[in-house]
Amino acid sequence: MNKKHDIIIAIDPDVDKSGFAVLLPKARELYLFSLPFPQLLDELRQQQKNAEKDGYSLIVLVEAGWLVKSNWHLRLSDNKRTAAAKGNSAGRNHETGRKIVEMCRHYGLEVIERRPLVKHWKGPDGKITHDEFTYLTGYTRQTNQETRDAGLICWDFAALP
Repeated sequence: MNKKHDIIIAIDPDVDKSGFAVLLPKARELYLFSLPFPQLLDELRQQQKNAEKDGYSLIVLVEAGWLVKSNWHLRLSDNKRTAAAKGNSAGRNHETGRKIVEMCRHYGLEVIERRPLVKHWKGPDGKITHDEFTYLTGYTRQTNQETRDAGLICWDFAALP
């Protein structure tokens, strides 16, 4: 288990709402949110203030899909319009992630750009399902793909079983 940080925050960037996970590894407490960009920045600042007030160490992990050079989501059936739309969407999400990293550095937060985890789950395109996520983490509240991905990044970084 990663004992260096009392609070681990992971973000799966998205243009509309990003997955935002907060893990307290010693207590194995996990909190998941889906937040638009302005509220995400507000939550980062609030978490930072709380950590500083309580003397806790905090780290932010941002899923950095832009670190994957061959990040193709195309299918043989995709036409030019579909391919362009997918590229535009991925680029917008990547830029959102880069801006989150930039703001973390601006706030003085320790931040790591993390390559996406290997997709080897039962969901579409190898993504983790709600049931798999619940089994792994014990988290039983409602989730979506972005919050599960953020939670999984926390869980992996903390090296929790």
